[in-house]
Amino acid sequence: MEALNHEVLDLLSIDLIAKHGIKGDRYYDEEGSDSKRQLTFFDHAVYEELNQALCDGLLHPSKLRRNVVISDVDLNALIGKEFSIGEARFLGVEEAKPCYWMDQACAPGANDFLKGRGGLRCKILNDSQLFKGENIFEIID
Repeated sequence: MEALNHEVLDLLSIDLIAKHGIKGDRYYDEEGSDSKRQLTFFDHAVYEELNQALCDGLLHPSKLRRNVVISDVDLNALIGKEFSIGEARFLGVEEAKPCYWMDQACAPGANDFLKGRGGLRCKILNDSQLFKGENIFEIID
């Protein structure tokens, strides 16, 4: 599985480059300035539910292959909206739909379990940093 051949890092901060992505990420500049893969958020509550329901509490968040795990935000409600976390600004573009390999990477049934809650693909709107634990969230429009 190609996606699992890329290292996942747990960082205290990430450098965000507008219209390009996360500096050092495998998708950085992959599809040009209009890419929908510049950053993907995932809901921590969904991770916990999946982990308990299908993985006996043994699933590491890195298996989901999302960039940032976030809590207490309705990600699907951010599709088509600009929002910020700290100084970083984003445009919610679309749901990050799960795919068949989730059943292999996580557990059988993960693909179906994640339909409708696979995360949020975003465009990065400004050069900034995003810090682990940052909690100043604001919807801009």
